[in-house]
Amino acid sequence: MDIYDCILEKAKNANRAARTLSNMSTDIKNAALIKMAEELNKNKDDILKANMLDLEDAKSSGKNDAFIDRLTLNEDRIESMASGLMKVASLPDPIGEVTRMWKKSNGLNIGRVRVPLGTIGIIYEARPNVTVDAAALCVKSGNSVILKGGKEAINSNLAIYNAINKGAIEAGLPAGTIEFINITERKAVEVLMKLNEYVDVLIPRGGSGLIKSVVENSTVPVIETGIGNCHVYVDSSADLTMAENIVINAKTQRPGVCNAMETLLVHEAVAAEFIPHIAKTLNKMGVEIRGCLKTRKLIPDMRLATAEDYAQEFLDLILAVKIVSSVDEALDHIYKYGTKHSEAIVTNDYTSSQRFLREVDAAAVYVNASTRFTDGEEFGFGAEIGISTQKLHARGPMGLNELTTIKYIVYGEGQIRE
Repeated sequence: MDIYDCILEKAKNANRAARTLSNMSTDIKNAALIKMAEELNKNKDDILKANMLDLEDAKSSGKNDAFIDRLTLNEDRIESMASGLMKVASLPDPIGEVTRMWKKSNGLNIGRVRVPLGTIGIIYEARPNVTVDAAALCVKSGNSVILKGGKEAINSNLAIYNAINKGAIEAGLPAGTIEFINITERKAVEVLMKLNEYVDVLIPRGGSGLIKSVVENSTVPVIETGIGNCHVYVDSSADLTMAENIVINAKTQRPGVCNAMETLLVHEAVAAEFIPHIAKTLNKMGVEIRGCLKTRKLIPDMRLATAEDYAQEFLDLILAVKIVSSVDEALDHIYKYGTKHSEAIVTNDYTSSQRFLREVDAAAVYVNASTRFTDGEEFGFGAEIGISTQKLHARGPMGLNELTTIKYIVYGEGQIRE
């Protein structure tokens, strides 16, 4: 069977499963999620062995530390994935929820009800946890899912898929509810992007190259999960101890994820006090800092930041720094270079905080908190299928509700339109 026929068969299977799954009870879906969690823990050793193969390949090919971190699995991370499945099982089922009901003067009763999107394709890179998160949210929201992970994590993803798919089927979900594409050739994605008849929506998760390719080439509708060129702006009134804690967390806690800070903006009134101190701390933690001309006057041996640096999602221990003269300049910089993902201000000035909240165009905007909180679990969604930076259908961390659409139900008593 060639690549096209293989992908087509998987899409047809998922499409058939979606019809059954959309009408399955909450109890059956929850039982499946619990069984998937059990199988994940039961197959922990096999998953870790498979992950070691991927890690060896990644290290031998020279992947950086942030990439290795995204790819790495251990017992705690597998247990966390299993816990995520249990959390999703405990969440309210959105399917069938009547979000509004009203009666017209002609006697028609009209209701708006949540229903699944149908069949969702997830295209992602070296993040094995996405295999579990995507499957969990799709199952609970009544959608079938086609998983296409990156070649760098093929062994890990396949081992995870085998475990959770076994649990799903044993619990009574239809075959095809969770499909996995184990073909690593680029053509597999090219085929999936054109299967409008069987796939309702595609969600790409990964770097800018992947997302750009899917958005530009897919004929299947796409929910764009954006790259994260995230900023923290330290205002003139900021509590600098608070600012230090937020900056360190936003940059170093997990530098290889999309909600990590990539650019630090500092008001000139506090720059001389704050920047040398924070730079010394970050340097000790392995962070390379690239600064503007004003920043280099404070730290002469610092590398000069370029426009490309300010536009870059490093996903690494690299930070661009710029000194600004006002809130307006900070807002202008974010407007020019931001990717509408997550932006933060550290300030004790109410007016500045409200301007920042109101004027920054991003999926998540923070006052006195780290950008690292832009996450489905942190927002109380149990997990996320991605963080949407577009404005149509869904924005921000995408949980269960964001994987639904609506349909209108209309009750009549023989009415006809005049």
